[in-house]
Amino acid sequence: MIELDFDKMGGLVPAIAQDAKTGEVLMLAFMNKDAWEETLKTGNATYYSRSRDTLWVKGLTSGHIQYVREIRVDCDNDTVLLKVDQVGGAACHTGYASCFYRKVEDNALITIGQPVFDPKEVYTK
Repeated sequence: MIELDFDKMGGLVPAIAQDAKTGEVLMLAFMNKDAWEETLKTGNATYYSRSRDTLWVKGLTSGHIQYVREIRVDCDNDTVLLKVDQVGGAACHTGYASCFYRKVEDNALITIGQPVFDPKEVYTK
């Protein structure tokens, strides 16, 4: 079993999701040991939701699942890079393909790209 260093961040490691085809960085989330093991077992990106204090299978609610194609671990064993096939074309809960859909320009945030879906139609309470 691959041993990640979950101790540095209180039981969590950062997990970067990158589109396996385009190389675009889609999102940053966190994994605890259970999320890591579930990802290895199922091949579906599973994260730890800090706000909900529970495991979070990406796309379970929205249908925008991330199928893991390759996993890389950094030199300190404390960060994971998941190269994924992003179902539905969007990783961000705001409807954009990437969570990094804004850039800093002239000391302001500028939105780049167009949303792929309307979150009001996908996420219902």
